[in-house]
Amino acid sequence: MPIELTKFERGEPFPGDYHAALRALQDRLSALQLAQIVHRKRAIILFEGWEGAEKKSSLKRLAAAWDPCHFTTHSVSSGAGDDSDRHWLARFWATLPPAGSTTLFYRSWYRKAVDDRALGRGKAKDWARAYDEINEFEAQQRDHGTLIVKLFFHVSATVQDQRLRERAEDSWRKWLVDSDDLRSQSAREAYLAAWQDIFAHTDTRWAPWHVIDANDRHATRIAALTAIVESLEQAIPLEPPADGDNVVRLAQQKQRQPAQTG
Repeated sequence: MPIELTKFERGEPFPGDYHAALRALQDRLSALQLAQIVHRKRAIILFEGWEGAEKKSSLKRLAAAWDPCHFTTHSVSSGAGDDSDRHWLARFWATLPPAGSTTLFYRSWYRKAVDDRALGRGKAKDWARAYDEINEFEAQQRDHGTLIVKLFFHVSATVQDQRLRERAEDSWRKWLVDSDDLRSQSAREAYLAAWQDIFAHTDTRWAPWHVIDANDRHATRIAALTAIVESLEQAIPLEPPADGDNVVRLAQQKQRQPAQTG
């Protein structure tokens, strides 16, 4: 079924105990990260969507559950990097996770594709080629054993306007509003059409999109972390591996040590 963003605007409040549900999800995430490290699995998680849609707050709740030594975060803006003399995906290869680690993308390689499509840069054949290159790039990661979780945080125009207005009226947070935010807000219909086109071409079986209804803050965070937990649970073995050589040697070394006397 095609993704239709307007279906994700109900904004129903989270029905349970938000703080208890969040703690439970973070406990599961912590256990999953340990299993990921031990089994040497790789993961990539994308946080995409509208400004004011709780992307960063959800990322913070995820990061709070994890050992920071085993994940990295990359923030991608529309104008980051000069790709004029190399392939536009080249800068992302250096950010891919090693075994036992996760790379989090706050915005991603989809930024250039959606900007080009929404702002009419290039032609239809250029956009189609970009979608194919993204699909091939993501398939290569999958073939290398890397899980890809793609989250899109969607808010209605009314909620987005309200949140950006609140941000602009805050003496400190107004500095976080940049030209990219204002451009996507003022050209929302063009960006909406661009994202719908991107979903139609990049919602693949190896890297499907998970759309998060972000009109309610608490429900957004729970839904986002739940989608991540469920994806990780399907990709990471939940039982410890058989003892390797290092574990056997540690056990033998321990047996050879003389007992401590009081």
